[in-house]
Amino acid sequence: MSVRIAVLGCGRIGRVHADSVAANGRSELAWVFDPIEAAAKEVGERYGTRWTTDVDAVFADDAVDAVVVASPTPTHVELLTRAARAGRTVLCEKPIDLDIGRVEACRADLGDLTAKVMLGFNRRFDPSFGEVRRRVAAGEIGQLEQLTIISRDPTPPPAEYVAVSGGLFRDMMIHDLDMARFFLGEVVAVSAQGANLISTGILDAGDIDGAVVTLKSADGRLATITNSRRCAYGYDQRLEAFGELGALSAANQHGTSVAFSGAAVTGAEGPVLNFFLDRYTPAYRAELDAFVTMTETGSPASPGFDDGRAALLLADAAAQSLRSGAVVELRA
Repeated sequence: MSVRIAVLGCGRIGRVHADSVAANGRSELAWVFDPIEAAAKEVGERYGTRWTTDVDAVFADDAVDAVVVASPTPTHVELLTRAARAGRTVLCEKPIDLDIGRVEACRADLGDLTAKVMLGFNRRFDPSFGEVRRRVAAGEIGQLEQLTIISRDPTPPPAEYVAVSGGLFRDMMIHDLDMARFFLGEVVAVSAQGANLISTGILDAGDIDGAVVTLKSADGRLATITNSRRCAYGYDQRLEAFGELGALSAANQHGTSVAFSGAAVTGAEGPVLNFFLDRYTPAYRAELDAFVTMTETGSPASPGFDDGRAALLLADAAAQSLRSGAVVELRA
């Protein structure tokens, strides 16, 4: 029997999740919701499912097993709380909220029900990153000593988006902060540097357009994260794990594996994939499949609510370090 899933929010990321639900052989897209009628109607008709501008209609349907919260960030706490209290499993897009105080209050309010809430850190499910992590855990490079994560977007987002995004650390780097925890465990120190070298619109919105953050784990291992809001050669997504016996790395992906060598160039490849969906569709599909399994088995969410909370704490610590110029210490 298929897991019946409702997707709340029909913007870009909601459409990604709706597509993943529809493509999964163990799930059924039962509802889509968006307060904007045109968006809800378009997605509903695309997948031949019920659509609504009234979220109460979704929660009134007892046949719904699970909910994907893909609506704007300020609505996440309300919707995931309502869904968890109604007995549904929840896949919530990051971040839980931009305000850590609201996240803490939500955590206290839900108590054990947080085990029903999975966080949308899809990069944990990326085949390449996942393989590196499994091989590190298996001891292939000995003890992990240094982790390097590079994430650069092809073009800057609109200034109006930046103004409500929560800033680079909470909006963009939060994926990389979670990935660092995925490899290192708990982080006890954060140091950040930021710059405005790309977009006056981002500067005017009070944000940075590039950053380098250094993290230190409780057992002394290090991670460096580099983010940029612009990359001339495409969507730059790389990772390297370095240890006593060697290194494991995940390189950028290209449209094909064809390369040209001639008198002027050697090993010239086609462009790097230029869009997050081109790069991460397999990760979104695997994430949704894990969510279906969680719903079927009743197993605790992973990554879970506390992973979302921890990544937001690191983003806040990075912002604090950027302002103060000092290393921010956290409790393990």
